[in-house]
Amino acid sequence: MKKWLIPLIIILVIGFGIYQWAVGFNNTAVEYEANAKTAWSNVESAYQRRNDLIGNLVKTVQGAADFERGTLTDVIEARAKASSTTINPENLTAENLAAFQEAQGGLSSALSRLLVTVERYPDLKANQNFLELQSQLESTENRINVSRDRYNEAVNIYDIHTTKFPNKLLAGWFGFEEMSRYQADPGSENAPDVNFEFNN
Repeated sequence: MKKWLIPLIIILVIGFGIYQWAVGFNNTAVEYEANAKTAWSNVESAYQRRNDLIGNLVKTVQGAADFERGTLTDVIEARAKASSTTINPENLTAENLAAFQEAQGGLSSALSRLLVTVERYPDLKANQNFLELQSQLESTENRINVSRDRYNEAVNIYDIHTTKFPNKLLAGWFGFEEMSRYQADPGSENAPDVNFEFNN
């Protein structure tokens, strides 16, 4: 065997090994990124279900002639803002997630005020359609929470794969960037201040 052939074989083996590593890294990163984007789509789908239910809830509440219009208007406006704030899965940045979360938080807040106000309307509270919608909204809120958790899990798997050494070396070359996680609303780590006023 010629002496120059041994180094050539070693170089070819090393080159093939690097190629296999790069292909394996890329294919796995593509799969994990796609899973995270699908998980984000599921988050948006859960929020869309909530928006649809709120539309039906608003129609039911509008039937109560003496219901407070300001509260209802707040919900309608917050719903419009929340449904117009979407994120392209190709652009899941921290800023875009914060804007999406702010719009959804505004809708949650307006919806909470609406449901508290309903307590003053016994006929509306007893309305079967309203009760069914309220129940569906509660289960949807649970779906939203589960979807957000699954999204964060998928992002975590992707981020670990693309930031561990030596994969991090290839991530930049192939254009894989760190993805943003869905975070809790600011201040949600603090316990709510509950004040029961029994003397009223």
